[in-house]
Amino acid sequence: MQEEEKVEKYFQRKLNLRDCYLKKNRDFQRVYSKKRTDGNKTFTLFYKKNGLDHKRVGFVITKKVAKAVYRNKIKRRLREIYKANFDVLKEGYDYVFVVKHQATELEYKDLEKSFLHLAKRFEKNGKNSKIAD
Repeated sequence: MQEEEKVEKYFQRKLNLRDCYLKKNRDFQRVYSKKRTDGNKTFTLFYKKNGLDHKRVGFVITKKVAKAVYRNKIKRRLREIYKANFDVLKEGYDYVFVVKHQATELEYKDLEKSFLHLAKRFEKNGKNSKIAD
């Protein structure tokens, strides 16, 4: 019985992750238009309530990070960090993480630490936020 539950939970999570990425330009633009931001040395976080029962996330690495190899490497790492820490971000929001140039010099653990720091700060501030969505 436990094995069936594990398999079901695995597939449920896989389905959840598929729907939890921002893909279209208009979705990114909607998040940017709200101008709600937070940030640290590694990321700038844009966020907006999405009216859904799940969260969606997008990662932006600008061409200031010169080589595509580095941009792709950071994006792969961020996807893995997001999957590993799926439950940290609040449901019902769209998130766009804009990566700053300094992220190219960071190791995986440092990227994850920065991601978690920003996510936890958002959760703490989000509960006390007086801004109406």
